[in-house]
This record gives sequence, C-alpha cells and structure tokens, in this order.
Amino acid sequence: MAFHVKATSGRAWAGFEASIYEATAGYSEASSPAHAISMQMGRPLLVSSRCGGTSLRHLQVPGDLKLVPAHMSRVWETESATVKLSMEVSQTLLFSTADAVGANYTGTVNVAPELHFNDSRIEHIGWAVTAELESNDSLGRLYGESLGVALATQLVRRYAGRAPVTTGSLSQRRVSRTIEYIHANLASDLSLFDLAEIARLSPTHFKTLFKRATGIPVHQFVIRARVEQAAAILQRKADPIADVALQVGFANQSHLARCMRRLLGVTPAQILKSGWR
Repeated sequence: MAFHVKATSGRAWAGFEASIYEATAGYSEASSPAHAISMQMGRPLLVSSRCGGTSLRHLQVPGDLKLVPAHMSRVWETESATVKLSMEVSQTLLFSTADAVGANYTGTVNVAPELHFNDSRIEHIGWAVTAELESNDSLGRLYGESLGVALATQLVRRYAGRAPVTTGSLSQRRVSRTIEYIHANLASDLSLFDLAEIARLSPTHFKTLFKRATGIPVHQFVIRARVEQAAAILQRKADPIADVALQVGFANQSHLARCMRRLLGVTPAQILKSGWR
C-alpha cells in the first residue's frame, strides 16, 4: 500500500495532528505514539482490519471511523484506492483534558481499539478538520488546536464514561489580560495553549469559558480583532494593503479582504478610499 499526503497540519498544532491522504489498494501495518482516529472520506470500499486481537472485514462509507490506541499496532488491507482523514491526539492532550473534566483517566488501557464505529460528534469534528486542511483561507493554529481539544473532549466522553462539564466563569481580570495579549500579538500564530496559560486555565476550560465570557469562540474573536486592527491601520493610509495584512496576522491580502468583507461588509480598498464607520 502506498500513501500520498494531500494536506497536513504537520506539527503546527500542539497535541494534535491531522492529514488527508490517498492510499492505494493493498496491505499496511503501523503504530503511533498518539491515539489515532481515521475517517473514511472516499467512496465506499471493503476493508480488512486487525488490532489488539480483533479482526473485522467491513464496508466503509464516508464518515465511518476507526480508532487505534497509542502504541498499538494495527493492520489493514483494502481492495481499492481510497481517501482518508487521519487525526492523532497525543496522550498528553488526552490526559490534560481528562484531568480538566475530572475523569479518572490513567492510561491507554481505557481506550480500546474500535475498527469500525460511528460517532456524530467525532465525525462533525473530522469534517471541520478536513475543511480547515483543504481551505486556502486557513483559520490558523488557534482553530486547529481548538478542534484538537474538542476531539480529546469527545474521546474522554466516550472512553472514560464521563460527560465533560465546564462550570464557572472567566473573571473580568483574566478576560482583560487575555484580550490584551491577543491584541499585542495579532501578527503571531497564536496558540490556544498559550492563551489558556495567560488565563491560567486548562485549554479545555479556557475554550469554553472564553466563549461564555465574550459570546464567541476564541478563534473568531482573534479574526475579528485582526480585521478591526487592519481597518484602523488602513484608515491612516500609511501602508499598502498587503503589508497591513501581514502586520495583523493574515496569510495574505486576499485572506484579509475575504474576512473583512464578511465581518465589516467592506473591502480594504474601500476603507482606503472612503474610510470606515
């Protein structure tokens, strides 16, 4: 079996990696230091799988899932080529997520291999990861890590037998400190884990409590902050649009323009010409 990676997060996301790959028909065997979840994306096909003493031959259709615990070898064989999404959650991320929600999780023993299952929440996360990997307008590290935390939370829900519940609120002081850090570092590839540390919370709690405090997810808050900062700079008519886009953390001028049009209803060129607000 040969593999061709179509899109990947690489090691850009803390505790979480994802790739879309094409695989030819054939046989393969592998293991990973992380918990590996794969989702069928291509056309339905027959798959023979073996892991942890369990064997299964079944028809996989888009959205079907498979999970192999960390350090456990899995073998599979397909009769035709296919496309899959691979997602890997580190044990560190799973431990910290379980600890944050109070689950009694002590090791990989609690995560059993599942060679074929369906989970609407994990599938939803999988398609969101796919969209992010395939997009020309990536929402960035912050969004990717948020998806990783969401996946780890669902794994805790599924395998530790606890429904994660985040109670309480983020104090105004911590909200202000986090927002100040965001505005001071808009040009950086902001990390969910760094922001959570600023707020002195676990990423799991921070992700939920920030949204509760501000009304929007943290990655959307950062995009809006970047757009508004870009608009303010453009009003001064001091820098070219392409330079402004990079100054506030966008990949390029087109990315800034699309986000600005969606959030403010105007383009950077229109702000240069006639201002804003």
